[in-house]
Amino acid sequence: MFPLHDINRAHRRPYMVYLLVVLNLVGFVYTFGLTDPAVVIGAYGFVPARFVADPFGEWITLFSSMFLHGSLLHILGNMWFLWVFGDNIEDRLGHGRFLLFYLLGGVAAALIQGLVSGFSSDVPMIGASGAISALLGAYIVLYPRALILSLIGWIPVPVPAVIYLGYWLLIQFVGDFMGEEGIAFWAHIGGFLAGVVLIRWFEGGQTVRRY
Repeated sequence: MFPLHDINRAHRRPYMVYLLVVLNLVGFVYTFGLTDPAVVIGAYGFVPARFVADPFGEWITLFSSMFLHGSLLHILGNMWFLWVFGDNIEDRLGHGRFLLFYLLGGVAAALIQGLVSGFSSDVPMIGASGAISALLGAYIVLYPRALILSLIGWIPVPVPAVIYLGYWLLIQFVGDFMGEEGIAFWAHIGGFLAGVVLIRWFEGGQTVRRY
């Protein structure tokens, strides 16, 4: 199922979503258009083994890795999910809290991926997937009945968010179980769970509007 858009109107412009999309595009152009991609990814990607060996020297990679992507398909997929689901979370939290939530979700995702690997992996982890997964976790808590217009085959079908995002989470577990290479599935799972937990604290006990 591929999400086309959610049927869930936001009430203010998602300026932080716009900013994050621009920053990710700048990071992608810098990586592949202006420099040697391997050098940038090696320097600014999150490497669990390197982080645990020197956390004070490597802490910045927890953030810089969120703005790097390995391919055009990688960044387009991530930015599309950010665009579809991010505006409602920003609408709910406000611009500043949304940005903080996004960044903390990305940090949590990277650390959980590192924990699962035993912080022994020396493979750089890059991408906004972990932070965006936190937005998905927040979305399923705040708007479980919102409809996500999704392509099933070539047919657009409205699917409740709780079903769509539950299916998405299941796919992450299946991918990890099948041992697919090159994807940090536990960053996705960890980010999602972090979003589920953090959203209640970030919204400050407000009454939740459900759509």
